[in-house]
This record gives sequence, C-alpha cells and structure tokens, in this order.
Amino acid sequence: MSRSDNGAGPGFAELIDELEERGVDSVWLPDIVSSDNVDAVVGLAYAAGRTTSLKLGTGVLVLPGRNPALVAAQLASLAALAPKRILPAFGVRPATARERQLYPVPDGQRAAIFDEALTVVRRLLTEPRVTHHGHFFHLDDASVGPLPSRPLDLWLGGRAPVGLRRIGRLADGWLGSFVTPDEAGDCRAQIERAAAEAGREIEADHYGTNVSVLPPEASAAQADAALARARERRPDVDPELLVPRGWAAARDQINRFVDVGLSKFVVRPAVPVPSWRGFLDHFTAELKGLEN
Repeated sequence: MSRSDNGAGPGFAELIDELEERGVDSVWLPDIVSSDNVDAVVGLAYAAGRTTSLKLGTGVLVLPGRNPALVAAQLASLAALAPKRILPAFGVRPATARERQLYPVPDGQRAAIFDEALTVVRRLLTEPRVTHHGHFFHLDDASVGPLPSRPLDLWLGGRAPVGLRRIGRLADGWLGSFVTPDEAGDCRAQIERAAAEAGREIEADHYGTNVSVLPPEASAAQADAALARARERRPDVDPELLVPRGWAAARDQINRFVDVGLSKFVVRPAVPVPSWRGFLDHFTAELKGLEN
C-alpha cells in the first residue's frame, strides 16, 4: 500500500494502524518534499513505533543530492527499530522538475553520483568500517550502526534502458511505476540480461510495480485530473492503460503483471480518498488475496 497524500496528523496514524490491524504486507511512503506529505524517513520511523509486523518502504527515495552516509545511518536506525521490516527503494531523480531543484547535483553527473552513492550505502550497511575514495564521496574508516542483522535488499525504480542495466548490476530488486504490463515484462527481461552479464542474479520475486487505482467513488473531475497527471508522466502512453478504473480493472491489471513475471504490487489511490478506512475495506476485499 502506498500513500500519495500522507498528510501529517491523525489521518496518517489512522492509516498506519488500519494497515497493521488488517494484516496488509507493507506501506510505502513517497519522497515528495513540495507537498503536505510526511517526510518518507520520518514517517517510516513513526510507523515503526506503532507497528510490529507492517513492512516499511520508501517508494522511492531520491539518492543524488543526499549524503549517502547519512542515508545509510538512517536506514540502519530504522532496521534497528523494525528488524526485517525495512524496504529501501531508491531513484535517480524526482518525478517532477519542481522537485529536482531540491536535490542539486552537478550538471550531467546525476547518474554517476547515484551509482557511487548506492555503492557507499550498501558498503556502510554491510561492513563495520568503510574507507572509500571515489569521484564524489570520500570516507575514512566510517561506520554506521548498529548494522542490520541481515543485509537490507536495495531496490531501484526506473524504466529507461540505462536504469534497467544499473538495476541488473547493482540492485536487489525493481519497483516500477507508470508502466504497462507489456512494458514491465520487457523491463524484467532487460534487468535479467544485465544481471547475468554482471555475474549476478536477482531473486525471482523481487520484481514489482506501483498500481494507481481510480476508486469507483472518484468524481469525473478527479478522474480527469488523475489521468492528466498520468499523461504528464507518460505522454507516450494512453493514461487509461496506466490507471485502472475501479477494483475489477485493478485486479485484471495485476493479473496481467503476474503473467509477465511480477509479484510485488504497491497499490495507491489515484485521487485523494475521503476515508482511509473505506478505501482499505475495498482494498482488502478486492486485492489482498492477490498477494504473493
């Protein structure tokens, strides 16, 4: 479950409590600064303190523009608060141009910075002491702690060929967004080829995507706005193929994703919902049985 309008206050607490009570697998918080959202890392720490089984993910945390050592320290603390429940997923850039100014990096260096930052994060989360002298980051005998009891799986987003090759080389899983089932199947195939070329293998159940659902109670204006946002993100694809209308369409789309090899699904409402309890009633009745 992803919350795209996770405003602070009682509503966020209600959502977390409802997810835990209903046995939902996980919650994923977006990294969107220019909004009323709870900060992703702060929100996951808050959720960790209210739950004992709910898994906690970032969907996705922008890495370039952040200090990777501080990111690793935050993840190590989260893993200590919620052992075996932290699911970090990273992205190269924010979804919108407005957000990109908040993560400043040298022109043309964002991808290279991401690759090195991810390497630093992984090393700090798995090695007691790290010395690293790269092009962008320099560490001498650095550490974060406590180290997770088992290595955290680091997932990446993205769908461009260069990003898919990066996932094959460096990541433990893929979390797509705004892709059709056919595109998702092709993305998985590209990742698998890149992993094989790098002498790696990504676990078969570590491929997933976001699914943005238009609930039946959405007004016509809300639906039009949601489709317009999808069109802005993917002007090359009919938005009706990306945003299923209603729960039956969402089930059908998820089944098509399953057919091409995906098994993890982060479901979110495409429009603000009047009640999280009502939305979750439908979610658990219509989709929870499709979990893998």
